[in-house]
Amino acid sequence: MEEVLVTVPEAARRLALSRSTLYRLIRQGQLRTIRVGRARRVPVGELVRFVERQSGSAPDDGLHG
Repeated sequence: MEEVLVTVPEAARRLALSRSTLYRLIRQGQLRTIRVGRARRVPVGELVRFVERQSGSAPDDGLHG
């Protein structure tokens, strides 16, 4: 089964960004997350959309795992 949600550190790794940068993007509203109890998760589809917005094109499928 393909992952639907990833942790912030995993999302940062997939985007090749630091965890601090990812949290800054979340605070600025550039990357949407969801809360599951006390845990914050990033939808994988949101990572794809973020890259598409930044590049103006479809991202490499490497974000999916």
